[in-house]
Amino acid sequence: MVRRAIGAATDRELTVSAFPSDIEISRGSRKRPIAEVAARLAIPDEALIPYGRDKAKVERAFLDSLEGRPDGRLILVTAINPTPAGEGKTTTTVGLGDGLNAIGRKAAICLREPSLGPCFGQKGGAAGGGRAQVVPMEDINLHFTGDFHAITAAHNLLAAMVDNHIHWGNALGLDSRRIVWRRAVDMNDRALRDIVVSLGGPANGIPRETGFDITVASEIMAILCLADGIADLERRLARIVVGYRTDRTAVTAGEIGATGAMAALLRDAILPNLVQTLENNPAFVHGGPFANIAHGCNSVVATRAALKLADYVVTEAGFGADLGAEKFFDIKCRKAGLRPDACVIVATVRALKMNGGVAKADLATENVEALRQGAANLGRHIENVRGFGVPVIVAINHFAGDTPTELEALKAYVARMGVEAVICRHWAEGSAGILELAEKVAALADSGTADFSPLYADELGLLEKIETVVRRIYRGSAVTAEPQVLRELERFEADGFGSLPVCLAKTPYSFSTDPRRFGAPEGHIVHIREVRLSAGAGFVVAICGDILTMPGLPRHPAAEHIHLTQAGFIEGLS
Repeated sequence: MVRRAIGAATDRELTVSAFPSDIEISRGSRKRPIAEVAARLAIPDEALIPYGRDKAKVERAFLDSLEGRPDGRLILVTAINPTPAGEGKTTTTVGLGDGLNAIGRKAAICLREPSLGPCFGQKGGAAGGGRAQVVPMEDINLHFTGDFHAITAAHNLLAAMVDNHIHWGNALGLDSRRIVWRRAVDMNDRALRDIVVSLGGPANGIPRETGFDITVASEIMAILCLADGIADLERRLARIVVGYRTDRTAVTAGEIGATGAMAALLRDAILPNLVQTLENNPAFVHGGPFANIAHGCNSVVATRAALKLADYVVTEAGFGADLGAEKFFDIKCRKAGLRPDACVIVATVRALKMNGGVAKADLATENVEALRQGAANLGRHIENVRGFGVPVIVAINHFAGDTPTELEALKAYVARMGVEAVICRHWAEGSAGILELAEKVAALADSGTADFSPLYADELGLLEKIETVVRRIYRGSAVTAEPQVLRELERFEADGFGSLPVCLAKTPYSFSTDPRRFGAPEGHIVHIREVRLSAGAGFVVAICGDILTMPGLPRHPAAEHIHLTQAGFIEGLS
């Protein structure tokens, strides 16, 4: 029976007799009332804002009361580059949180909220899989507590107010040719990438070209996830650059007068969401910036709350370590003052064989030589993460077809790098299948060996920061860009934004900008197609290669198989 594991990049193929599907496991779970889950972190009932019986937001005054408490250990889960063979980063994050609790450690996990785009597109949901899930799975994957809708509304309110300002006289002198604030929708919709608005005559405004980005690429999503509270949220919203005057001076959301209304729409969205794992352990699921476009981490508010409430906090960063982990370290940790204690890199035998040149149809056949060749991808990620001063352990996410010879070859490869690899069976066994990893991760986090440092200094120029990431993380030989892009970077620096970190947007499937180059390519050229200033979020986005900020649906989207039963159950969401 073929089952699909939520949280892997694509289908996870396992032949397991009568093994229930992820959604069947989720529905069959014995969820505890959310107040009981909160009590495990000493969150009182009056600090909860319930959304039904099994999910809640944590109230603002309680979050403020946590200031001054010591922090727990921060553990990052990242992975090799995603392949169609499946890796299981979210599943491992959930499993490790359950495993830590099972060995008597007070642990919480912090995840991002899934976007509707991938849910209805190609990837499916993102709530874990098998026996390592967060629940309620359908709610988390769909509307959840409405955070994404609030972010979309705040984003589009600002867009509407920009056009309205121009329509009523344009007192700020915005150049309609230089408006950079686009619109947003949380759906894959290629038809909205580039559009013309305000057609139909003077009553509808001044026609101009613009477009839509997916909500998870919105600067407001990044702002919500990097803000440390309401006051900081409003400051960041006010700094958003919406466009420029003819003299190239910036016009901000604060000048448009949109800050207060946007903050009002985000009042509840900034509060972290509390749910539970299948084993009733606490999970914060909050925020959802894409890692191939934005910074790919859950909210600072949720992570800080978890660190004050738990002894160990397991969080993840999107896609492979070249995107997610780099941005977690260089953007989130830098801006929030976080210091990670350990890092888990997730890999699978199947995915590494694919990195070694094996076609997906042939992955069931033992191929130790291809595994060894493909393991270079894992080795590159290990080197990169250790370059940040964070100790590493490898989680081998076990599949039924993995052979003992392949597993031993992979463990030997990792050992030669001075790192330990642990075989994990949490997908099929829950916490019982990840106890060894939990013990070793706890020991690693407690060892005090972490000496975290970001990749580059704030004072380095923007182009030099981009080149540093390309050279040291992607192992590219050069960065190319059109003269207009270089002028934009110079203008950002002249306007006082040169100290910001950079956020590279590129394909997640390769260290290069070519998604077909598996393994560990080096010496490639990275072309910067466009740069965008996210002044409110506090970083500069460099768009590389062919990456898009509005994805399209595949030929056969997952939406074709999702339906509602007469009993009101959602089927096909996986």
